[in-house]
Amino acid sequence: MEPRRVRLGDVVDDYCSRCRLIMNHGVVGMVGDEVKKVRCNTCLWEHQFRHGQLPASRKKARSKLFEEVLKGIPGSAEPPAAEPPAPQPQSAHRRLYTIHRAIGKTSGKGPKKT
Repeated sequence: MEPRRVRLGDVVDDYCSRCRLIMNHGVVGMVGDEVKKVRCNTCLWEHQFRHGQLPASRKKARSKLFEEVLKGIPGSAEPPAAEPPAPQPQSAHRRLYTIHRAIGKTSGKGPKKT
């Protein structure tokens, strides 16, 4: 027995890029006997037919790019250690003023708190 051909409006399973799951989709575009566009029956997102295949993992692609960058950096040469910047001395008066100023601000709505 020969399987029935897919027609416009039929429901097929495909990967939805918006739902990020394999869901039921309605066929909305065909070229010959080949399905080209589908619409997710859950979120109504229209996209190309992906034949139910999940996309490649983004994490793996990112780690491959990171490894390529590391290959270009020579491992034996270490960058010179940068001296940490000297801390800026702040007076206690300046810090208290900033704290009081932040606490004392009101939005102008309601009674002023004291």
